[in-house]
Amino acid sequence: MQPPELAAFAAECKQRVESALTAFLPSPGTLPADLHEAMRYAALQGGKRVRPLLVYAAGGALNADPQALDVAASAVECIHAYSLVHDDLPAMDNDDLRRGQPTCHRAFGEALAVLAGDALQSKAFHLLAHAPMGPLKPATRLHMIELLALAAGSRGMAGGQAIDLAAVGRELDIAELEDMHIHKTGALIRASVLLGALCADSLDDAQRRALDHYGKCIGLAFQVQDDILDVTGSTEELGKQAGADRALRKPTYPDLLGLAGARERAGELHQRAIESLAGFGAEADPLRWLSAYIVARTH
Repeated sequence: MQPPELAAFAAECKQRVESALTAFLPSPGTLPADLHEAMRYAALQGGKRVRPLLVYAAGGALNADPQALDVAASAVECIHAYSLVHDDLPAMDNDDLRRGQPTCHRAFGEALAVLAGDALQSKAFHLLAHAPMGPLKPATRLHMIELLALAAGSRGMAGGQAIDLAAVGRELDIAELEDMHIHKTGALIRASVLLGALCADSLDDAQRRALDHYGKCIGLAFQVQDDILDVTGSTEELGKQAGADRALRKPTYPDLLGLAGARERAGELHQRAIESLAGFGAEADPLRWLSAYIVARTH
């Protein structure tokens, strides 16, 4: 269960990003209507919204402009939604459920799901380039576009997915497993933190390094907990097929470390994330709450 402070913060941020996404995405009925319906289905079906929450939490720690944060949070969630649509495809993980609902390709067909993912990805960069972001300088927008592109591309999330596909049925050591997840899962989480921070005029080098280290730690912790939940959770709790990684013979942290060892690793990463925030005061508490939530969540 989330602490009351995090629950209130999360509810406010979710409402903000979902309102922003609803406005930014093409409206229902706009041609091509089927494609736009599939995009909205993929992006507006709820979920934990961890990446937007991190954008708001990092920006809030630095008193960032709210309008800029809404755009950055929406861009991150568009990238995340696109990645889930493509990951769920038969050519990838072949999943039927996502957030307790039929996956996008089950609801709209494979071809339209591929196009919806493509369009969500391009929408993210269009938002960072053109949506109103308050007083943010053009050079900062360009830096944010570069950061998100690297996190989503072959040196980040897409590259991690390629490593993941190649690792099916193989035994990896812990260094290889962590390298894969630093890219596949960690890169976008890390970018979410930095995008939120870049929405503030006051970001200095020391703060950037601290927040980047925080993002790296919680990005790995998120995946460790995901692997744990794939073993211990139910399909109803997770909103997706439990045991899917094991069924696909994917290497996981519990396989390498055991459940107890995986839980210990998640706790270590959480502690390192908290330590990286030592230079911040109470304004960074939402980041602390989110780190604790990531390693304690049940779905």
